[in-house]
Amino acid sequence: MVEAVIAVVALLFLLFVALGAYVTVKAVGAAKRGVDRTLSQARRTVEDTTLRARTFAQPGPVGELAQLRLKLRTSMRATQDALHAGVAEDESLKESLALFDRLSAHGHELDGELRRLETEPDRTKLAQRLPGLRERTEQIIHSADSLRWAARDRARRFADDDLASLSAQIDMEAGALRHWTTERTTPASTWPEAPAPEDATSGGQAWPETPESGTAEEQTRSAITPPGRRPTYPWQKKPRPESTT
Repeated sequence: MVEAVIAVVALLFLLFVALGAYVTVKAVGAAKRGVDRTLSQARRTVEDTTLRARTFAQPGPVGELAQLRLKLRTSMRATQDALHAGVAEDESLKESLALFDRLSAHGHELDGELRRLETEPDRTKLAQRLPGLRERTEQIIHSADSLRWAARDRARRFADDDLASLSAQIDMEAGALRHWTTERTTPASTWPEAPAPEDATSGGQAWPETPESGTAEEQTRSAITPPGRRPTYPWQKKPRPESTT
């Protein structure tokens, strides 16, 4: 029993060690890639700055070579960034990215040739080759720009279509929210009747009428029969004579 527990503990320890080593290797690899990316960006920035300086500081064939390299690198880098950013949302750009990879091979070859010609001592020979180099550079830049602007136009078209669809849905929802009905009104018979007008002398309160005793026939007879002719009954008291004093 104790040996089994020790074996399990040892196995867990080995698993933790292996997991720690794997995480360490992944972290080191990510850090190395980050450092390489930073160094590459710094190197490209230094090279671009140097090319700009040569464009202004060294007129003639050498300055034109620097200008061609700068235009080529700028166009290719912008197209690469646009395609890599768009392929994550649009799978159809994978074919465009494959075409750009083939174009990049020609671009790197031309950039290397232009860089080597910067140290060419024969300026006459260099000036003779410039028209062909200029044409190749413009052709590659045109192809890269076409891919980049096509990808941007496609993304903008998708954004415009989505915006138009969203606007139509919002308009429909706004119309539905404004479509209220007036048919559900309360009938006039269900409203309580207005209270009867109050007597001005009652102080704002309606007092109940004094109830009258006897039947309707007796009330009518008493109203039209004079007091002297009204019948008397044994249980009625005789009226007391008024005093003359």
